[in-house]
Amino acid sequence: MNTPSVDSSFAALLATQLNLGLPVELVALTPTDVPQMAQLESMAHSHPMSEGNLADCFGHLYRVLGLKLSAGSDANTDGVSDLASDPDSVDSLLGFAIVQQIVDEVTLLDICLLPSQQGKGYGKLLLNAVVASAKASAAVVLMLEVRESNLAARALYQKAGFIESGRRKGYYPIAGGKEDAILMDLAITQE
Repeated sequence: MNTPSVDSSFAALLATQLNLGLPVELVALTPTDVPQMAQLESMAHSHPMSEGNLADCFGHLYRVLGLKLSAGSDANTDGVSDLASDPDSVDSLLGFAIVQQIVDEVTLLDICLLPSQQGKGYGKLLLNAVVASAKASAAVVLMLEVRESNLAARALYQKAGFIESGRRKGYYPIAGGKEDAILMDLAITQE
């Protein structure tokens, strides 16, 4: 399946975000980014994906979008800590999203953001990029699953128009047991 390049699909979105003063850029990640992705995963998730699992997400069915600090940006201009001196910084990688597309269905497999940068609008930017990517690739639905306890992510998805479509009982491991996965869908309209 031929999908549009990240650069062509997101130029307008990025221009808008950069005009808002966000010192970031959206890039297509490659297998050389896997070690940084794995480091970020281990900081952001209680049960992170392994480097091997992340490396497997670079086949023809996948798109891996990265959110990186813009070269030469002054991260202090919008209240973002100086990432160059941030002990949690993973070079310039702030976050990433992994999507898989099979025919006209896209699944958001992982969205990960550096914990010190959460709550600053970067998750919304990354999710908007995922939605734009799904639309650009002629998808009709974008699906995901989220931990029942991840209220911030669930609120973000609901604000973006996702609706709960199901539940997987006891799907995610947690300390002392398991918790449900909430399945959510977003219908993609083609204009």
